Amino acid sequence: MKRFPALALAGLLFTTAAAADTWVQAPGYYRMPLGKFTVTAVSDGTVTIPLDTLLTHVSSQVLKQRMAEEAMTPQAETSINTFVIDTGKQRVLVDTGAGPLFGKAGGHLLANLRAAGYPAETIDAVLLTHVHGDHSGGVSLNGKPAFPNAQVYVDKKDVDFWLNPANIGRVEDSQKHTFKESAEALNPVIAAGKLKTFTAPLTVVAGIRALPAPGHTPGSVVYRVESEGQALVLWGDIIHAKAVQMPDPEVAIHFDVNQQQAVQTRERILAQVAREGDWVAAAHISFPGLGHVKAEGKGYRWIAANYTTELAH
Repeated sequence: MKRFPALALAGLLFTTAAAADTWVQAPGYYRMPLGKFTVTAVSDGTVTIPLDTLLTHVSSQVLKQRMAEEAMTPQAETSINTFVIDTGKQRVLVDTGAGPLFGKAGGHLLANLRAAGYPAETIDAVLLTHVHGDHSGGVSLNGKPAFPNAQVYVDKKDVDFWLNPANIGRVEDSQKHTFKESAEALNPVIAAGKLKTFTAPLTVVAGIRALPAPGHTPGSVVYRVESEGQALVLWGDIIHAKAVQMPDPEVAIHFDVNQQQAVQTRERILAQVAREGDWVAAAHISFPGLGHVKAEGKGYRWIAANYTTELAH
């Protein structure tokens, strides 16, 4: 039987699927209050990625050691997290998961949103941290917008880059598929008149501000949410491998369009959230991906959110 790692904080129980020897997790969502807002982490699934071939500027020995310290291997099962910000007036979804791109490894967002009480048609706005398959692939379904009543917001630099085939020579061969995937995901949204581009920094939705975080892609952003003096920073691909990149932010990944710029952005964002003490919602830290960043030595460490059942505002 396949062995599943524990999911931090989720409080999930194993439930049987149709076949007696097949196991799936209970619906993947987790809520926390932020001032007058409610933040709900919603899982799109997990995907195993080969960090030993993807990460750069780290030796094989150090990679294995740091992964082993967290009882993992370089073949790491990685969470695909999305987040709903419920302001009481709007339901805002940050990132859309992989949709059909990863097969059964992803594409669980719509079902988990329904389980969390946020069916797709009730989402008012979708904010993309950037255009990559595991963040924007779920924005469309069967050639139509997956969130029919939502405006979809993304930085103009990413739209201009990934929807222009002339840029294909600017990425590594392993990432050239992103141009086709981006067109398939975004074109139905464009055809429906639902795509809204912006140039960060700016306030996209009341209480939610987009801040530039370039490097991983030209138009990558983080979103900073504020309510009643509390703040949460939602990031997409600032971190892919927490065990490695937190203690050493100079470790990059081949997914980065501009690795040097991505490293500079990571160092800046980690220093900022550690200094200001903001909550963080991370796309690729073990579900639900909520916690804080603390400075430690020349790097940082992740402090996962303490599990809570108290949602009173």
